[in-house]
Formats: sequence, C-alpha cells, structure tokens
Amino acid sequence: MLYIARWKAALILLVCVLGVIFSVPNMLSEEQRSKLPAWMQNTFNLGLELQGGSHLQLEVDMKSVMKDYSENLLDEIRTTLRAEKIGYTSLTLAQDRKGVTFMLRDPSQVSVAKKALRKTTNELNSDFDSSGRVTISLTEEAIEKVQAKALEKSIEVIRRRVDESGTKEPLIQRQGTDRIILQLPGVDNPAEVKRLIGRTAKMEFRLVDHDAGTIQVDASGRPQGGVPLGSEILPETGHRGQDGYVVVKKQVAITGDRLIDAQFEFREAQPGVSISFDAVGAKKFAEITANNVNRQFAIILDGRVISHPNIKAPLLDGHAIISGGFAPKEAQELALLLRAGALPAALNVIEERTVGPSLGADSIQDGQRATLFAFLFVAVFMILNYSLFGAFADIALALNLILLFAALSLLGATLTLPGIAGIALTIGMAVDANVLIYERIKEELRHNMKPVMAIEAGYRKALMTILDSNITTLIGAAVLFEFGSGPIRGFAVTLALGIIISLFTALSLTRLIVIFWARRQRNLTSLPI
Repeated sequence: MLYIARWKAALILLVCVLGVIFSVPNMLSEEQRSKLPAWMQNTFNLGLELQGGSHLQLEVDMKSVMKDYSENLLDEIRTTLRAEKIGYTSLTLAQDRKGVTFMLRDPSQVSVAKKALRKTTNELNSDFDSSGRVTISLTEEAIEKVQAKALEKSIEVIRRRVDESGTKEPLIQRQGTDRIILQLPGVDNPAEVKRLIGRTAKMEFRLVDHDAGTIQVDASGRPQGGVPLGSEILPETGHRGQDGYVVVKKQVAITGDRLIDAQFEFREAQPGVSISFDAVGAKKFAEITANNVNRQFAIILDGRVISHPNIKAPLLDGHAIISGGFAPKEAQELALLLRAGALPAALNVIEERTVGPSLGADSIQDGQRATLFAFLFVAVFMILNYSLFGAFADIALALNLILLFAALSLLGATLTLPGIAGIALTIGMAVDANVLIYERIKEELRHNMKPVMAIEAGYRKALMTILDSNITTLIGAAVLFEFGSGPIRGFAVTLALGIIISLFTALSLTRLIVIFWARRQRNLTSLPI
C-alpha cells in the first residue's frame, strides 16, 4: 500500500515553496530587490565571463623578496655576533643577494662563531674556512620556502585590499611560483584597484637624525653631501608633491606589522589616520617616545617620509595619529592599506584584459538557450517513454532547477560559464533516478505485480542503485572542488548541488506526486508508464 506520512508530505511541499521564494529575487532588478525583506534579497553572483570585468596577471618581485630576507639575515647575524662579542669585518650581502659573507677578526673564533650562529643558520648552508671567512647562503629548499611564503602573503593582502574596496566575489589564485591571477567581475576600469594593490604599503617608524646638517640639493633637485654613519637620506613626500629630504636612522624602531587597526578620522578639522599597535608594538612605541621626547619621529611609507612629528610627550597607550596634509580620500586610502597590511614585495602587472558586459550578456544568453534546450529535449524524451509518469518527472525537473537557483542564492555562490554547463548536465542527470525507478516499476509489472505494489517495489528496489551512482558522481565533484580553481570550482558546486537536489526530487517529490495521483484513481489496474 502506498503511504507517506503527512508531516513528510508537508515538509516536501515546504521545501518546494521556499525554493520558489528564494529563487525569485534573481529575476528582479536591484531596485525591486531592495523593497523585499532582507532575508529575501540573496542572489547568486555572476562570474567574470558572464558579468564582464577585468582580468589581471600579477608577478611578485622575488628578487626584492630575497634581498629583504638576506638583509634581515644580515641584521640578525650582526646582532648575534655583537651579543657574543665576536669581532668581524666586511659583513655584506652575497653577490647573488641570497646570503651573507663576513670575515672574523680572529680566525681562532670559528668554533665560537659556529655555535653562536647555529640557531640563525639552522636551515642554511654555512661555510667557515680556516682564514676566518664565513659564507652563509640559502639552500634551494629555503629559497622555495621564502618565496612560497611571500606569494601566500601577497595573495592574502590582495584579498583584504580588494574586499575593502567593495569589489564583490573577486577570484584570486596563485599561478606557478611567483604569479597571481586576479579577476574582478563587474569592474570595467581596473585602474583604481590596480593602484590599490600595486602599492607595497610598507610602513616603518624611525628616528630623525638631528646630528645631520641641512640637506643641500643640486639644480636637478637631488640631495648632495654625506650623512652620518647609520643614517640615510629619504625623500619627504607630501601627497601634493615632493617637499624635500629628511635624514633618518637606518635602524627601524617599529614596523607596520605591529599595527592592529587604522581608521580615517578628522582631528582639528584636518583629515588623518588613527593607528593602534598590538601589545608588543605599543610597548616599543611607549619606550621610544619616552626616551626621545622633543625629538622627531619619522613615519615612512614605501621608502618615503610622509610625516615626521615632534614627540612632545611619551605615548603610552599604543595609539597615534598620522597627519601630513592628506586629502580626505588619500587618508581613507592610507587607512585601508594599513589595515590590509603590507605586501612583501612589489607587484608587476604582466597581463591585463577586460571582458565587456556585452560579451558577458552573450554568454548568458547562450547558457540560457543551452539550458532551455536541454530541459525541453529531456522533458519530451520522458513523456514519450514514460507517458504520464514522464510528465511527473518533468514537474520534478522544473522544481529541481528552481531549488538549484535557490541554493546558489542562499550560498551567495558565483555562477560561471562552466557552472552553466554543470546546470545543463544536471538536467540530464536529474531524471536518471526517475528512469531507474520507472524501469524497475515496468519490470515488476511484467511479473504481473499489481500496479500499487509495483510502484512501491520500484522505489524501494531502485534506491540503492540510485544512491551508489549519485555518490560516485558526488565524489568526483568533491575532487574537482578541492583541486580545481575558479570556473572549475563553479562547475563542481553546481554539479554537486544538482545531484543532491535531484535525489530529493526523484525520491521524495515524484513519489509524493505519484501517491497523490494513485489515491485519486479507482480500480487502478494499469499504469500510464
């Protein structure tokens, strides 16, 4: 006897009604959606090839990455040698910028130097010769590790900057060992985003060297003269032009890595950026400001001094204001860059192309046409082969598509061109379970089983076959999602959702329709299948 509990029937109908409700916003304009309740405004997003937008291929300057790493290694070695009171000379970077060389003043201290530098050079190649010359170089494994870390950090910083700029659903992925693919759907002119992501935003805080004299410049504006040992000349750049030069200490007091927040604000009617340090940074900042009252503290961004205020009193709470003649938009942009963090190295744009919205519209129309044809062909096939029961499967197929779009909307997923291919494929696969069930019913009827019993047996006996076939396809979709990227993931998402929803429509919805039809029949002796 065909039977389905009332609560199950109610739940199936509720899911179908909710699917219709959550898929409707995708057919409305932005203005119409804004009038709906907030919980009904979710829609799926369109990928680059459907919406139009910009495609950028970026290259991380790995030479700069290795140079910075070697310079940090040099500073660490210098600090260690001084702490252990080991004399040295000629401490410099190796010619290939992938290591450090120096001479020991006393060659007999080779063993002492080895022991002192063991922790620093643990993963590096160290060569100590009898003359006292020491060469420390990076292994290939260490180089790969440093470069991979720089690439990962670049991707992370780019993602934060793009998200802060308001761009929806960007695609950011690595390519090879030093390149990044960035796709920005809906962004026709990527110049603003390129400017944001192209700035390194490396912030440093250093003391101004008051022992240096006035910097003289030649006719071309270049600085002239020497500077005290341990200091260097940096350009002072206001946001409305270059104002001059400032002599600052080479030693970095605090880096921008210690910032935990940066917010745009007005202070005394002037736009500026309020910054906050973490616990370690706040402690350092307090010590520096306490020990250098009435001295100037340079704030340096990407190698240029943007401000060098006078320390009037110790700043003990880890908060400060950066001001430097900013325009409001410039201050907002600086706050964004500081919040997102600094890039480990400069990014170079290797490739740039724009997909026009008209091309995206053509792709959408082609996708809609393909999906419609797939639906019509499958619907006609089912009716021709299974008569009325084929029509039941077609109703479930239509609701399958509605539920699929509702699921994509609730997930905020991005629909790509391969994603549309996944939908078209899902249409064919969605009726696969119905075909198995109906063929099983036909087989039971051929064995002279009563129609009602044949229906029940068909659904029961086909269940395991249906689950096995769909689970294997789900595994394939999961592998595509895990190891694929971009459009491939979009295909995997629509395919997986389509499979899960087709199981619901085939095993629950069509069964409910068949039961409702069968109960309305009197003296059911045959089936229109």
